[in-house]
Amino acid sequence: MRRVTFDIDVLRTFVTGMELGNFAKAAERLGRSTSAVSAQLKKLEEQAATPIFRKAGRGLALTEAGETMLGYARRLIELNDEAASAIRDVELEGWVRLGLQEDFGEAVLPEVLGRFARAHPKVRIEARIGRSHELAERVLSGSLDIALAWHDGTTLPYSRHVADVQARWIGPAKRVEAGSRDGEALPLVVFEAPCLLRTVATETLDRAGLAWRMAFSSPSLGGIWAAVAAGLGLTIRTDIGLPANVRALAPGALGLPALPKMALHLHQKDAELDPVAARLADILLQSAMEALPEGTRTGEGLREVA
Repeated sequence: MRRVTFDIDVLRTFVTGMELGNFAKAAERLGRSTSAVSAQLKKLEEQAATPIFRKAGRGLALTEAGETMLGYARRLIELNDEAASAIRDVELEGWVRLGLQEDFGEAVLPEVLGRFARAHPKVRIEARIGRSHELAERVLSGSLDIALAWHDGTTLPYSRHVADVQARWIGPAKRVEAGSRDGEALPLVVFEAPCLLRTVATETLDRAGLAWRMAFSSPSLGGIWAAVAAGLGLTIRTDIGLPANVRALAPGALGLPALPKMALHLHQKDAELDPVAARLADILLQSAMEALPEGTRTGEGLREVA
């Protein structure tokens, strides 16, 4: 069997294009021409000796082999970058203050801490899990260096958009009746106010003319999951970090209205991060992209590069 050595630069272009949902944008971000990106993608298919892309309407989508390749490409790039950082920044020291929205606490934080600590054992990380508005306020006050949070309308001077993630109605894994019946008000399970997703839920139901009632509120995400799993009501979150005892409802289930997408932002204290915070931000974004729902992460219907 012929031994193949994949080109890291080619894999990086492939992964960047999939994450941005557009290879023209990938070319711009990577500082390459669109023709150079096209050549790289052609090289990748030649190395793989199998089609990576298939036609999907006017754009491109991944084949089954392409989906497999994407997972391995991420891992190869991650290991390459980790090795480069460990060698180049072996003396990197200091401390960094990281904030994460609660949905990402279990889904992303262990991966981020593990990868960063392996490459930079002398750096100390102070992590805070909190709600989006709290994290934004802490970045503004300077008590956090970086934070990954849902955009709640707060204007921060140094903030970048990461992705738009579909909000979902969440019910119990066991099919307990939690919806409204015969005109009864829909029972909601929500965080204590103020809460971005609580506001989204009630405003969406109000616009749809559907009655609702607060069945349960909690200051913690664990309390939300317990109440939903017990069938006390429905909540809204994204597909990120859902425990096994709850499930995302299919669109239109129980006559529920469609929900908007949630904008995920990376907030940072300063325009230019110091080397420690910048490296942690890179790892955080990579891990977050891997945790996003599949359609969000890869961008369905990719446009071809010119």
